[in-house]
Amino acid sequence: MEPLIRVENLHKIYNPGENEVRALDGVSLTIEKGEFVAIVGHSGSGKSTLMNMLGCLDTPTSGHYYLNGRDVSGLTDNQLSEIRNQEIGFIFQGFNLIPNLDAIGNVELPLIYRGVSKQTRRRLATAALTKVGLGKRMKHRPGELSGGQQQRVAVARAIAAQPPVILADEPTGNLDSRSTVEIMNILKELHKSGRTVIVITHDDDIARQSRRVIRISDGRVEADYLNGES
Repeated sequence: MEPLIRVENLHKIYNPGENEVRALDGVSLTIEKGEFVAIVGHSGSGKSTLMNMLGCLDTPTSGHYYLNGRDVSGLTDNQLSEIRNQEIGFIFQGFNLIPNLDAIGNVELPLIYRGVSKQTRRRLATAALTKVGLGKRMKHRPGELSGGQQQRVAVARAIAAQPPVILADEPTGNLDSRSTVEIMNILKELHKSGRTVIVITHDDDIARQSRRVIRISDGRVEADYLNGES
């Protein structure tokens, strides 16, 4: 069976020529449907560039990226946007919430872009917020919520449309230890429910909570192992 994600000899080169930077230098990997993977690396390792490729936010200089068997490495911006909208739920370190929208409005926003009807949007957003423990705070705006609660709104926004892939970029980077535990528990539950969860992190404590770890260094895969087998 075709893996959910297959990356073949992926390169991303900035400033080609004398001062070129090889952000990705021949990365190859596969991720199966339903895996819980942490992609780990220090600042400048290439992990954020790899996340941008996996999330269809950027295209490689060379190489191939297959998502659900489809080569997306050479698609247009509009085609990539459609894939992001349909296939991937994003969670960012900075929450990226709209300040003047309440929690349910923030969760509904991507559903509007997907053309989901008003009634269905409200049902999906309500279910997602309830799932992350914010059923009683749907009418609160971001400024009325703690950092941990804002990130839970961001998680609800990512999962409301039930995308097959959850891509979390340093999802606990701005959170205290208690909120970090809450967010990681939510991600673990999403994995148990059948979602493919990919967490980008520099934090080994976060990586240890995943099932599989892919370590990136100098734009290359340095290690790839199941937790407990490193």
